[in-house]
Amino acid sequence: MHASATLDPVDQARAAIDAAPDNAPTLTELARRCGISASHLTRAFRARHGMSPREYAHSLRLTQFKRALREGEQVTAAVYRAGFGSPSRVYEDAARRIGMTPGTYRRGGAGVAIRYTIVLTPAGHLLVATTERGLCAVTLGRDPRALTEQLAQEFPQAHCERVDDGADAWIAAVIARVSAMLGLAPLHGDPAPVPADLRATAFQWRVWEELMRIPRGHTRSYSQVAYAIGRPRAVRAVASACAANRLALVVPCHRVIREDGSLGGYRWGLPNKRAILDREAAA
Repeated sequence: MHASATLDPVDQARAAIDAAPDNAPTLTELARRCGISASHLTRAFRARHGMSPREYAHSLRLTQFKRALREGEQVTAAVYRAGFGSPSRVYEDAARRIGMTPGTYRRGGAGVAIRYTIVLTPAGHLLVATTERGLCAVTLGRDPRALTEQLAQEFPQAHCERVDDGADAWIAAVIARVSAMLGLAPLHGDPAPVPADLRATAFQWRVWEELMRIPRGHTRSYSQVAYAIGRPRAVRAVASACAANRLALVVPCHRVIREDGSLGGYRWGLPNKRAILDREAAA
């Protein structure tokens, strides 16, 4: 079934991929349906969504693959159910995007050790968690118990251990930076860099790296961030990357606001976003 002719070419292409991500039309077929050249469609799609039609279809298939694993399906069956033709390529991609092998993910993170700490900040309780590969979560909330439950929700079989502040070097480094950011304590020296253990696209990483260049006490609009990464038309994709950020404060998506100066969205609540910006401005 063809996408509605009332949609613009990019929306037509996305609708066609959404309808059959496991058997998405080729770029040539999408371009023919949309009435534009393949190169024009790729440029327009990438400008709006931060990825090509092929990359978008791949991300949807990976989402289907992860859902099948969580439902208990065998890895090989999940590979083909999601439309992947090569199991070896899925394993390679999973190591990069899931942070573990598909088998481990299917078992709910069995065998993965997660260490975490929860501290109280002016923006609420802050949970900082790491695996042996790096930082896997920094989340904000009012209820420490809810934060712990959220951490365990995606990987119910992982071994989650709460440790004291300072017992883990990576956690201590993150807390030191966050404390300095909120004006709670001076930053003594330069804490060791902390690697990240996250699932993300290349575009999301580009956005997050740009956010980390925004100085404390300053803000940028979504369009300014899009321009800074060389994708001035990808404003909506930048907003989506900000919404996908799982490292509160470490990746300072709170410093991105709308063109009119309003706050826009924030994964951990607009009151927290305002409180953090106010603390940074005062600090």
